[in-house]
Amino acid sequence: GKGGQPGGPIGSLAAALESEGVKVVMPVMAWSGSRGQPSSYNVPYSQALNAIDTAVAKLRARGATKIVIAGQSLGANAAIAYAARKPSGLAGIAALAPGHTPDRMRRPEMLAAVMRARDLVAQGQGKASDLWPDLNQGRVFTVNGTAAAYLSFVDQDGLAAMPKNAARLSLPFLYVIGKDDPLYAYGRSYIFDHARAHGKSRYVEIDAGHLNTPDKAKSHFIAWLKLLGS
Repeated sequence: GKGGQPGGPIGSLAAALESEGVKVVMPVMAWSGSRGQPSSYNVPYSQALNAIDTAVAKLRARGATKIVIAGQSLGANAAIAYAARKPSGLAGIAALAPGHTPDRMRRPEMLAAVMRARDLVAQGQGKASDLWPDLNQGRVFTVNGTAAAYLSFVDQDGLAAMPKNAARLSLPFLYVIGKDDPLYAYGRSYIFDHARAHGKSRYVEIDAGHLNTPDKAKSHFIAWLKLLGS
């Protein structure tokens, strides 16, 4: 997730999967950090997704033949964005408590920052570094980064727009949302229903919040993986 590290909210899920014989790789992503705040935005979102290519290569080198991309919060956003662009060779995609919704960021400071970043990029100053406002579960903070990289994460029409990316999905899609997650109020129509219908796709609501959804979703995730293999 945004401002997280490998393990974190998905650590117990990873351990449960490994106990079932699943090979797991948890890459460090460009938005890693601490306490929900990224260290920086210096790598454009499209380039940040390349870390998933490396993770997939590691899995294949370990003998994995069915690859599933999964993530929590911004990691779920990234899983959807990646699968929308590189579905070849993937068995499925899982979004657990998806987060980071630039298409719904309406706070004045965010809208002003997006406009400023766009102006800098248009003026050929995309590598200009500055402090930028960001959001995580309603908390506002500032992050250092380049105008171009920041814009790639917060542009409402950019690569991080989940509804648009979901509309490009044709893979089996597991979507798990906690009933105490802020995104729960948007229902299945916000993201899940945009994806192409698939007999092995599942929309699951559970009793959980944003951070503990992966832990609470373990049994659902494992059952879905078995469904993919059937």
